[in-house]
Amino acid sequence: MDEGLRLEGLRIAQGQRPLVALDLAVAPGTVASVMGPSGAGKSTLLAAVMGTLGAPFDLRGRVVLGGRDVTALPPERRGIGILFQDDLLFPHLSLGENLAFGLSRRLRGRAARQAAVEDALEEAGLGGMAGRDPATLSGGERLRAALMRTLLAEPRALLLDEPFASLDQDRRARMRRLVFDRARARGLPVLMVTHDPADAEAAGGPVVRIGDD
Repeated sequence: MDEGLRLEGLRIAQGQRPLVALDLAVAPGTVASVMGPSGAGKSTLLAAVMGTLGAPFDLRGRVVLGGRDVTALPPERRGIGILFQDDLLFPHLSLGENLAFGLSRRLRGRAARQAAVEDALEEAGLGGMAGRDPATLSGGERLRAALMRTLLAEPRALLLDEPFASLDQDRRARMRRLVFDRARARGLPVLMVTHDPADAEAAGGPVVRIGDD
């Protein structure tokens, strides 16, 4: 049985200054929200879960995914995807090539990989746009593409680092539904950091506050 994502006794400090102290279990298909002011350590927490946390931070505790302790594993072996506020699409690649970059290595064969990209574009409402230059896309389209690229890597958990912050209210609501629905459909535990209470309310999962609001 998949136990989702668990942060067990997670403690992050910067030198002598404690930043984050957290125990949290995120079940498959659940979106947990972490809220707090700027500088509270929200993005630092995500870096610890991803495995990209470096000096000058000190990390204690465990990151457990699907019952497996991944704390000592490098990022590429954790099976965790992340979606940032900036879409980070490669400007020198077409939209389709950007999505293909995220494909799991387990998917073999040119035809199968191309079909997977086309299916992902259709799912995101971007059908027929594989040859487009990312610079010609709207902010919402770019974020949808970044989401599908992340999901094509077949992560076992998803992190959200304020990915909706740059969108207007209407696009923000639509993107929240898309991201949350796709993650739930895949049974992914999701950990989201946000400043916006509406994000946490839409997520519908546990809410943890860090730092001093």
